[in-house]
Amino acid sequence: MDKKDNTVAPAPSFLEELTDSWHQLPNKSLFFPLLLVWLLVFQFYGNATFGYINSASLLYWMWFTYNNPMAHGEDGHGNLIPFLVLGLFWMKRKELLVLPNRAWWPGVFMLAGAVLLHMASYVIQQPKLSIVAMFGGIYALMGMAWGPQWLRKSVFPFFLFMFSIPISSSGESITVPLRLAVSKIVQVISQNILGLDVQREGNLLFNAAHTYSYEVAAACSGLQSLLAIFALATIYAFLYLDKSWKRVLMIAMALPLAMLSNVVRLMCVIVAAELYGQKGGNYVHDNFFFSMLPYVPAIIGVMFLGRWLQGNEPQEPTDLTPRTA
Repeated sequence: MDKKDNTVAPAPSFLEELTDSWHQLPNKSLFFPLLLVWLLVFQFYGNATFGYINSASLLYWMWFTYNNPMAHGEDGHGNLIPFLVLGLFWMKRKELLVLPNRAWWPGVFMLAGAVLLHMASYVIQQPKLSIVAMFGGIYALMGMAWGPQWLRKSVFPFFLFMFSIPISSSGESITVPLRLAVSKIVQVISQNILGLDVQREGNLLFNAAHTYSYEVAAACSGLQSLLAIFALATIYAFLYLDKSWKRVLMIAMALPLAMLSNVVRLMCVIVAAELYGQKGGNYVHDNFFFSMLPYVPAIIGVMFLGRWLQGNEPQEPTDLTPRTA
């Protein structure tokens, strides 16, 4: 009697999977040469703001802005975004490679729109708009090479490229309302729920005895937490939700969840200051553990909402036809 071979075949290595995916990818000779030419345009004619950064390269302008110490790290996440997007495409490679891919000539009009946007941005010296044009052009090239179905499946990964646009130099329009809103919420919770005599003047929080005071400064506005939670919600929506309205709802919830995170952090500071004075509040404010703790409710919120949205998907009807023996 022959024995069955129950040996499990070893899983393919990353290099083997990469090679196999490369062979399955169509129209490589169309997409990658055009991509190279497109990036060279932005390397040599991408930045017109020579008074700010003396380089014609938009790619260098982006790198310099992300790593500028004057920005206090608010734009540093831009270094990671291209790798994050590539990782998402890799995770969805099997779904993308089975699509009926084909060359799609209407993508030329999308590429022309990206060219016009960059030309206008170059003339008015707005490199942030050129970043939009650069990634918009890459999206158009994907459409030209692999068709509209590929574009529809790639909307949410490309949505993450919006985080590549530096915001530290123009973030006041975002941070000021956030700072005021968080300050008001902390004051209401302190007075009406915890019974603490916390006063507020603008974005300055203090107690009646003036034994402590804290300004909700730009660095504490919650902008960084908003970007982090925004990215987390986008990734979750792309990987686990299949309906557009569910993805939009998940991403929209990033703002209230980020505000919740910042309120939790400031409440920890206020409670510590009430118990141990200004030094106690300063310790909580500067401590790494307490700075990361507020992300916990936001992450739980994303996961809870995601599970609810997944559970809210319509179930396939059950076949109730009696079976015959």
